[in-house]
Amino acid sequence: MAQLMNEHGQPIGIEVPNWTGCDRPGDTPMEGRFCRVERLNPERHGSDLFDAFSHDQTGQLWTYMPVGPFVDDRSGFDAWLAEAALSPDPLFHAIIDARTGQAVGVASYLRIAPQAGTIEVGFIAFSPLLQRTPLATEAMFLMMKRVFTELGYRRYEWKCDALNAPSKRAAERLGFTYDGTFEQALVYKGRNRDTAWFSILDRDWPRIEAGFNTWLAPENFDEQGQQRQSLAALMS
Repeated sequence: MAQLMNEHGQPIGIEVPNWTGCDRPGDTPMEGRFCRVERLNPERHGSDLFDAFSHDQTGQLWTYMPVGPFVDDRSGFDAWLAEAALSPDPLFHAIIDARTGQAVGVASYLRIAPQAGTIEVGFIAFSPLLQRTPLATEAMFLMMKRVFTELGYRRYEWKCDALNAPSKRAAERLGFTYDGTFEQALVYKGRNRDTAWFSILDRDWPRIEAGFNTWLAPENFDEQGQQRQSLAALMS
């Protein structure tokens, strides 16, 4: 595409015709085949989540999070959960196993900028009951689908500690593109954080959505529930 120039001979960005911004994410649950993603409610989800997170007795789940660990600390966990549920940004959601009805993890929308059409997914805490399951993948897909298909955002972001290799691998598997690393971006838990940035743009969403739909289809899983095609292969 040829570079647009203004009347002064300066390069300018492409036009975004009729742009009026986006709505903020609403409160209606996001329903899938494996899971449901709904607004965090401490009374409804607190006990389930603490039990699910208690499967991690080492506390390593919370290494790269600004809070925790909450191993054997129900009062501390409840205090954090109550605060999280009241926050408009980050906007916390619980991930519910459709088979058991148990809350097994949390994720949030944050840095919500409707006028710019940008939004981030983060504060992702997947309990051992959720990690490496179709539920986890579907939860991320449902949150993307709300952002792009329902609300029309232009940019969806994922950020993590640059030392958090599993989070970076997860971002790439889910279709995010690495944008770069912001050095000395934060201080948390008394230590430096260089932040790795990833994103999905609206122009890439149709291809990524097709990959998720193919991966999540019943025929992509054998009788033992093992995938036939990997999501990474479908994304590429």
